[in-house]
Amino acid sequence: MLEITNLHASIEDEEKEILKGINLRVGAGEVHAIMGPNGSGKSTLASILAGRDGYEITQGSINFEGDDLLEMDPDERAREGLFLAFQYPVELPGVNMSTFLRHAVNSVREHRGQDELSAVDFLKLMKEKAGLVHLDPSLKSRAVNEGFSGGEKKRSEIFQLAMLEPKLAVLDETDSGLDIDALRIVSDGVNQLRSPERSFVVITHYQRLLDYITPDFVHVLVDGRIVKSGGKDLALKLEELGYDWIKEDAVVA
Repeated sequence: MLEITNLHASIEDEEKEILKGINLRVGAGEVHAIMGPNGSGKSTLASILAGRDGYEITQGSINFEGDDLLEMDPDERAREGLFLAFQYPVELPGVNMSTFLRHAVNSVREHRGQDELSAVDFLKLMKEKAGLVHLDPSLKSRAVNEGFSGGEKKRSEIFQLAMLEPKLAVLDETDSGLDIDALRIVSDGVNQLRSPERSFVVITHYQRLLDYITPDFVHVLVDGRIVKSGGKDLALKLEELGYDWIKEDAVVA
């Protein structure tokens, strides 16, 4: 589904290279966790996948289901089935959540050659998907993320993911700022959305998220490179020993 080859990237107008040769293959239905210390390039990778401005690709390629992702605008990537859950979800004052999602869902359906949902069917779908993350019904009638608590914003992100049914979901530190109850609810929502056709790239600092979302593969990103890959046991080792031993191995290599 996703193939990243020798990806190098920097912030526009800055000489410092952040990603220094990322290689990653994500198959359909797989869950890949990307861990690493602060400043290793995790959020940069998520932003580049989503097509956010401000980054310059200096080398390498990203293919999404065989197509060149880097040639697509952000809205085209979304319609093709890529979703980014932000570490810090933005507020959209004056944009009603229900109106926003109805336009987004129907835009995706049109791109897939499906009919638009009627108002009745859309409201039925919203009710069903909101239940996945125990979303307060009142939040659906408010502006997107405006005045939401941190936990409500993260639940809202997973709710949007459920509504849009992407092929690939990139979760950028979705566990950041969540208490244990909110973490469990958000993780349960993600687990209910796992399927043979949907893949996840889960970016996190901490192993605790992986207690709830079990990854097929764990990759460690250090100084802009994936320096080690393994299974969930690798995340447990990082929890126990920290990142220093990985950094030392990376320097030796």
